[in-house]
Amino acid sequence: MTNDQIMYLLIGVVALFVIVLIAYLILRKKMQSSGYREIQQLREGTKEKSFSMEILYQKLYVRYSKIPFIKRYILKIRRRLEIINIDDEYLTRRQAAEILTKAIAIIIPLTIVIIWLTHENYLMMSFLLIFEIFMADTLINGMVDKIDNKLLKEQINFFSEIRHAYHEYNMVEEAIYQVAQDDENVEMSRQAEKIYDVLISDDPEGELEKYYDVAPNPYLKEFAGVSYLTKEFGDRKVNGASLYLKNLNNITQEMQLEILKRDKLDYVFQSLSLISIVPILFMEPLKNWAVSQFSFTASFYEGKGGMIVQILILVLTIICYFLTRKLKDNGSVNLSTKDTENPWQAKLYRNPIIKKFVDLFIPKPGTKEYRNLQKDMKDAASKDKIEWIYINRLLLGIVTFIATIIIVMQLHALVIRNVYTDPTANYDIIGQMSEKDYASAMEITNSDNNYIEHFRADPEVTADDIAAEMERGRIDDFYADADDDEIQVAAERVLDKIKLVNSESMQWFEVIIAMVLAVIAYNMPIWMLKFQAKMRQLEMEDEVMQFQTIILMLMRIERVNVEIILEWLERYANIFKEPISKCVNNYESGPWEALEQLKEDVSFPQFIRIVESLQAAVEKIPISDAFDELDTERDYYQAKRKESNERLITRKGMIGRAIGFAPMIVIFVGYLIIPLVLIGLTSMSTSMAGMTSNY
Repeated sequence: MTNDQIMYLLIGVVALFVIVLIAYLILRKKMQSSGYREIQQLREGTKEKSFSMEILYQKLYVRYSKIPFIKRYILKIRRRLEIINIDDEYLTRRQAAEILTKAIAIIIPLTIVIIWLTHENYLMMSFLLIFEIFMADTLINGMVDKIDNKLLKEQINFFSEIRHAYHEYNMVEEAIYQVAQDDENVEMSRQAEKIYDVLISDDPEGELEKYYDVAPNPYLKEFAGVSYLTKEFGDRKVNGASLYLKNLNNITQEMQLEILKRDKLDYVFQSLSLISIVPILFMEPLKNWAVSQFSFTASFYEGKGGMIVQILILVLTIICYFLTRKLKDNGSVNLSTKDTENPWQAKLYRNPIIKKFVDLFIPKPGTKEYRNLQKDMKDAASKDKIEWIYINRLLLGIVTFIATIIIVMQLHALVIRNVYTDPTANYDIIGQMSEKDYASAMEITNSDNNYIEHFRADPEVTADDIAAEMERGRIDDFYADADDDEIQVAAERVLDKIKLVNSESMQWFEVIIAMVLAVIAYNMPIWMLKFQAKMRQLEMEDEVMQFQTIILMLMRIERVNVEIILEWLERYANIFKEPISKCVNNYESGPWEALEQLKEDVSFPQFIRIVESLQAAVEKIPISDAFDELDTERDYYQAKRKESNERLITRKGMIGRAIGFAPMIVIFVGYLIIPLVLIGLTSMSTSMAGMTSNY
C-alpha cells in the first residue's frame, strides 16, 4: 500500500469518527429533553421483568383449573376470595394460586416424610396419605382466614377515617366515597366502593339486600345498613353527638372484640390440630425402637394385636382432628366455602337407583325421627339437606363394613404369614438375637413350615403323629440327631402352629363386629351434628350481646319499629335464626302473638328478656324507652361481653386440649408403655416357669 493510500485511509477513518461523534452529541441532546425522559419513564414503569411472580401465579391458576383433583381446591379458595376481592378477577386468581401453591409446597415434603417413615407399613401409609387430603383443607382455610382477618383489621382504620370525612362533608355517601379512594387498604376500599354504589343506586334498598348476601362479615352489613338508614332518614344528635358516628363507634367496638376473640382462638388452637396429627408419624419409629431394645415385643407389634392398636389410634386421630376443627371453626364468622348448590351428594342423589335406595332410609316427614333430625340440623346450623346427610351416613356405614371385613381378613393373613416367617426361638428379654442365633431360629422355622404344610390339611393330626414323622425323617432330616424329649417339644410346637394357622379364618363374631362398627359409622354424621350444636350453645350469650348492639344502633333512628329490628336480628342471627325467621313471617298476623311464640321457641333467658322488651315496644312504650338500659349500661355490657368471650375461649381451650392431646397420650401409653409392661411381665413369668420346671 502506497503512502498516498495510507493517508487517504487515515483521513477517511478520522472523518468517520468525527461523523459518529457529531451524531452522538446530537442524540445525547435529544435524549436529555423532558419529553424523551417521560417516555423512558413510562416504558420503565410498564416494562415487565424476565421473571414475575404475578404472571407465574396467573399461569398457575390456569393450570390448576385444568387438573381434575386440584380444580376442586382452586374453586373452593376462589369462592371465599371473590367475596373479599369484589370484581377483581386478577387479584382473586393470583391469591388463589398463591395459597394453593403454598399448600402444595407443604404437602409434598410431608408426603415424602410419611412415605419414608411408613414405607414398611402400607396400611398406615394409606391412612396418612388419605388423611393429607383433610390436612390440605386446614392449610388452605388457615391461609384464607388470614386474608379475612386482614380485611377485618382494615375496617378499624376505615371507620376511623370515615369519622373525619363525615365531619368534613356531613354526607354519608360522600364520606364513604372519599375514604374509598385509599390505595393502601385495597380490600377495604373495594368494599367501600361497593357500598357507595349501593347508596347512590336507583334502588338502594334492593341493592342493599343483594350486598347482604355477599358481604364478607356481618360488620360490613351493619355499616352498610346503618349508612343507608342515615342517608334515608337523616342523622340526629343524641346527647350532643352524631347518632351515625355513635353507631360507627358501636360497630368498631364489636369488631375489636371479634378481632381479640379470633386472635385468642387462633393462639389456643394454632397447634392443637398439628398435635393431634403429628404423633401418628412416630408410631413406626416407636415400634422399631421397642423391637430393637426389647425383642420380645416383636410378636406384639408385628402381629394382630399391634395392628389392631395401630388402626384404633389412626381412627382416634382422625376423629380428634375433625372435632378440633369443628371446635375452633364454630366460633368463626367466616363464610363456608362448601358448594351448597351442587355437591357430590346431590349428584349421587340424582341417580334413580341410588335415590330409591337412599329414600328407603330417610324418615317420613312428620315422624318423630324426622323432626328430631331437623332440630339437630337447625341447632347445628347445617346447610346440608336431609338427603345429603343420609348419603353420608350410608356411605360411611357401607365403607366401614367393607373396610372392617378387609382389615379382618388381612389380620388373619398377617398371623399366618408370621407363623411361616418369624424365627422360632426363646428370646432374651433385653436386646436382639445375634446373627448366628437368628440363622438357627430360621432353620427351626423352615423345618416347622415343612411339617405344617404336610399336616395342615389333616384335622385329626396329633403331636404323636408329628413326632413319629420327625423320627422317620422323611419330610426333612432336621431332627435326625435329636432325642425323644426334643422331638416331643418340637412336635407340640408344630401342632400349636397348625392349630393357629387353621383357626385364622373369618369367624361369625367378626362379621358382627363389622356390623356394629358400620352402625357406629352410620350414626357419626348425626353425632357430629349434635356435637356442633353443643358447641354452638356456648356461643348463645355472645350472639345475644350482638343483638343488643344492633338494637342500640337502631332504637334512636326515626321510623324504626319492632318489625325492622326483627328483620335486622334475623339478618345477623346464627344460632337463633330459625325462631326469629318464624317470628318475622308471623308478625303481620299479630305482633304480640308472634313475639310470644318466639319466647316459647327459645329457652335462653337473656334472649327472652330482649323479646319481652320488644313486646313492650309494640303496644306500650317507644323503642328507645324499652331498651333504655342498653344505652345507660353500655360499659357494663361491654365488660360482660369481654368476660363472656374469655370464658368461652377458656372452655373451648380446655375441650380442645383434651381432644388434641388424646392421640399423643394413647400412642405413648397404649402403644408403647402398656405393651412393654404386659409383654415383659408375661415373658418373665414364662421364663420363671421354665426355670422352675428345670429344677
